[in-house]
Amino acid sequence: MYYYFTQQEEPVRIVSGDYLPDAKEAQKMTDKQIKAAEQKMVDASKFNMVIKPEATFASGNEEGDIYIQNPEHNAYPINVVIALDEDGKEVYSSGAVEPGYEIKNAVLDVALAKGDYPATATFNIYDPVTKQKQGQVQASIMINVLA
Repeated sequence: MYYYFTQQEEPVRIVSGDYLPDAKEAQKMTDKQIKAAEQKMVDASKFNMVIKPEATFASGNEEGDIYIQNPEHNAYPINVVIALDEDGKEVYSSGAVEPGYEIKNAVLDVALAKGDYPATATFNIYDPVTKQKQGQVQASIMINVLA
């Protein structure tokens, strides 16, 4: 058996890189479509917190008047945690509050004695899909315990 080998004298051209293929179904977006897409992104990034600046309780272990709202136009569920300014002790946690829901009355997680308590409400903001915390905002609140 015999094998015959030849060697090419002409160099082979190699083209490196990829080229953008020709367009097929893509169409230019209208100004109206572009504005709608931009507005959707802006709306998804907006967050408004609503909390009444005073919460009043007849006693430290009874249901009292507290108002927290997650407006319907918000894109994110929240959890509101209230901590006393004096020592940072957490006295209330709302649990999940979806957009369009509100809390009008609640019982404190920790019983407080009669008095006025300056506190800070921290709105923890969560991704509606992954449930991961995305950020937080804070507001001052006065807790009034009457007896």
